[in-house]
Amino acid sequence: MAPAPSTAQKDRRARARSREPAAVAASLLLAGCAWGCSAAPSMSNVPIAAAPPPKDDGKPAEGGSGGAGHAAALEQLKISALEGRVDKQNSVKILLPDAPHWTRVKFWGVPSLVGFRYGKDHHAIVAAFVTYADPDPASKVGLPSTGACMKSFEGWAKPWVDAFEVDISHEPPKAVMWDGGALRRTAKDGPQVIDIDAVFAKTATLMDHGSYAAVYGGYPAWKGACVIVGIAVPAREDDGRAREVRDRFAQEVLPHVEVMTTEEPKERY
Repeated sequence: MAPAPSTAQKDRRARARSREPAAVAASLLLAGCAWGCSAAPSMSNVPIAAAPPPKDDGKPAEGGSGGAGHAAALEQLKISALEGRVDKQNSVKILLPDAPHWTRVKFWGVPSLVGFRYGKDHHAIVAAFVTYADPDPASKVGLPSTGACMKSFEGWAKPWVDAFEVDISHEPPKAVMWDGGALRRTAKDGPQVIDIDAVFAKTATLMDHGSYAAVYGGYPAWKGACVIVGIAVPAREDDGRAREVRDRFAQEVLPHVEVMTTEEPKERY
């Protein structure tokens, strides 16, 4: 169980209950965090020191530019220690690098279980969504299969992907053993193989024109319900660093997502 948040943490979370553009959430569906990707000098292959983003005031924002500030934030995400963060209903725990600099956010028009942004300029976005799938006959307690979870999410995401004209390049998928489900442990179902899908995406609309590295996993969490956890990293002319941050999440974060409750939480934000 995560320690109780401090008063400062509660205040920061309250200020951060901002309504982000729906396109930001759509990015996590299979693309990246949209909006606010103004042109900036390419930092690809340019050495730069890691540094956290400026303090986030928690107010609504539409992304940011690239350049040295974005590159330094990505370097920080590559090396910072991981620390668990939970949603308001204490149902899911997600490890975040440089956790104090992530701010809780909402996605306008797209209900989520929890969402975080890294810096007000959206150097990265993490979110968890709930989708629904038929129970797997092999499960003792009616959990869906991970394949059904991924399929349900991709079906839910497709209208957003189409609307934002997202060109998606899928990279080799990854499968990991996962034993982070409270209901699965209670039923003694044992560990399960979880699918993790990495993509690199490009959008080309009047609102957004950019490239994004993203990765997501599907977790059979509750009877007939799944948790989808994903990260999107805007490249902003720095594809290599964006991919490296994404790949760290694929290797060190998504395999360790923990579903902490045996019943589906009722609230969405």
